[in-house]
Amino acid sequence: MDEDINATYITLSGYVEVEKYRYVYCVIMFTVYILIICCNSTIVCLIVIHKNLHEPMYIFIAALLINSVLYSTAIYPKLLVDFLSEKQIISHLLCHFQYFIFYTLGGSEFLLLAAMAYDRYVSICKPLQYPTIMTKTTISIVLVLAWLVPASQVVGSAILSAKTKLCSFTLKGIFCNNSIHKLHCVSSRGLSVYGVIILLNIVFLPLLYIVFTYIKILIISYRRCREVRTKAAQTCLPHLLVLINFSLLCTYDIIILRLESDFPKTARLIMTLQVIMYHPLFNPIIYGLKMKKISEHLKRLFCQ
Repeated sequence: MDEDINATYITLSGYVEVEKYRYVYCVIMFTVYILIICCNSTIVCLIVIHKNLHEPMYIFIAALLINSVLYSTAIYPKLLVDFLSEKQIISHLLCHFQYFIFYTLGGSEFLLLAAMAYDRYVSICKPLQYPTIMTKTTISIVLVLAWLVPASQVVGSAILSAKTKLCSFTLKGIFCNNSIHKLHCVSSRGLSVYGVIILLNIVFLPLLYIVFTYIKILIISYRRCREVRTKAAQTCLPHLLVLINFSLLCTYDIIILRLESDFPKTARLIMTLQVIMYHPLFNPIIYGLKMKKISEHLKRLFCQ
């Protein structure tokens, strides 16, 4: 009976002194979760309601903020249950589902940022062709691919991992990410190679494209008038800040698997909390403050 339970459930060992401060942690996490939903949803609603925000750039921003809400919803409800439970456990199936959602939405974030970079490139460097290139059909296809491409690739990794035999049932973390591979009895070469391919397709290639695109925008805007440079700075800076922030947090997730044995438990918890708390709140704050049209609508909303 015990063996069946152990084979079905995985213990999450990344929590620090949960028993002593469980209600404090629960209130903090619940408050952050509500803030994430409210902040992201407010800007999404503004984009939907106001016609002057029905532009490709703002549609991509709305998709990015919806991503943050979905990302948080895949993690926070389980965290809240864990903080109120004596044992922090998760079923083997649910763990891999959380793994799938986490990396699918992470990959879609990079693809959406790549789409934003392309949108800014066309807007600044080819303004006359912008209406014919960035059509509703193009935007719809890009949005579908931004979620479908990562999902179709990560699902294979999740299935392979779920079918691999586990010899350990204690995960060093507070939710299921790439650390789950440490639980496998034998390190799968095929799974590692497949993971590298996914990383290249949905992280590094979009990242290289974004960097290349913004360098090109910088060169072209520098050669043109001051007005073009100002427009480029106003619209590209928020995207770059979000990209840098998300890339740093993803770098932590990648290297934690390599440094797991040498990484202090408290430091690991703090860094993990940064990933799930800081980033979903960072996006709406940056776009709310730095995007002029969104900022104006927010001021009207809260000053009424």
